[in-house]
Amino acid sequence: MKTPKATAFGSFGYGWQQLWKYFLHLFLIGLVVVVASAPANAFIGGHEPFPTAGFVALNALVAAYAILVLPVVTFGSDWMYLRFMRDERANVAEVFTGFKKNYLNIILANLLVFAICGIGFVVFVIPGIIFACRLAFVRYLVMDKGLDPVAAIEKSWTMTRGHGWRIFGMYLLSILLVCIGIMLLLVGAVFAFMWIGCAFASLYHAVDLEDQALLNRNGAT
Repeated sequence: MKTPKATAFGSFGYGWQQLWKYFLHLFLIGLVVVVASAPANAFIGGHEPFPTAGFVALNALVAAYAILVLPVVTFGSDWMYLRFMRDERANVAEVFTGFKKNYLNIILANLLVFAICGIGFVVFVIPGIIFACRLAFVRYLVMDKGLDPVAAIEKSWTMTRGHGWRIFGMYLLSILLVCIGIMLLLVGAVFAFMWIGCAFASLYHAVDLEDQALLNRNGAT
């Protein structure tokens, strides 16, 4: 399998192939994301019946971290996954490249996608699911194409046209893989997340290749 196919099984198959090809790089990226996500997870789990001023201040700092720092790492990790799916030799330290460039676009894109999907889930669950599927490529487009938040959302909506059910199926399969990984003493969950990251990056790569081929054909005519 030399190039990914824009299908659910094709994406997971190509992702599995690339996962083992660049295992140590992807494993290190996974560790970086786990460490970077720890403070945000602490915020989610932190509760007090009568919060003190210190507790409120600490949680405000953690919330700011989750909004202003963590997205840079998650966007960067997705971009690194994409580069390894393309067989590009990349430096894992480039996970943090968003702090040097594209920072504002990353933060705003993350907030905008969160708001759109959140409103969709609050109003009615189905629109939220649709938005989550159709905006699945926003992170890649911000990092790969350098698009601003609005342009990335519009482009993701265009690129995922006809792939919505496929992406939804991949989300369901991802949940199953994570559940199986958790049952394997949590260790398997790490590998599940790595495989899922590879699969979604592979799908974006495949759809992007199809778009480029279409543009080339139209340009030649």
